[in-house]
Amino acid sequence: MKRFATAALILPVLLAGCQEDASPAQKYSTGGDPADSPCARVVSAIGYADLMLEPKGSEERQHFEDAVIGRLAEARGITLQFGDRLPASLKTAVETLKTTTAGLSRNDVPRERQVALLKQYRAAADQIVAGCA
Repeated sequence: MKRFATAALILPVLLAGCQEDASPAQKYSTGGDPADSPCARVVSAIGYADLMLEPKGSEERQHFEDAVIGRLAEARGITLQFGDRLPASLKTAVETLKTTTAGLSRNDVPRERQVALLKQYRAAADQIVAGCA
């Protein structure tokens, strides 16, 4: 009985200690925070994807390997999370980025379609980057 009483006294202290370690703000796996600037997050995702893309005007030479698809999928996810909080003037570009990355983040899309989507993506991404500057 003495052990049970001791455990009953210690358990609330242990549980409280675990709760103190929990972060009150939601954090994303990429280290972001829901309070981050929407422009900063989306523009950063666009820049990160661009590192894997052929230069503008060379979309026909683009290889859509898994790494490229992954970066575009990440841009899609961040745009889905933060895009609706961008300035209203960028609404059309945000919607275009969402729809183009929906196709570009899959590996079963025919190459011709990937190239066309990439061109549309680039135009929308450029508008977002300029509008957030």
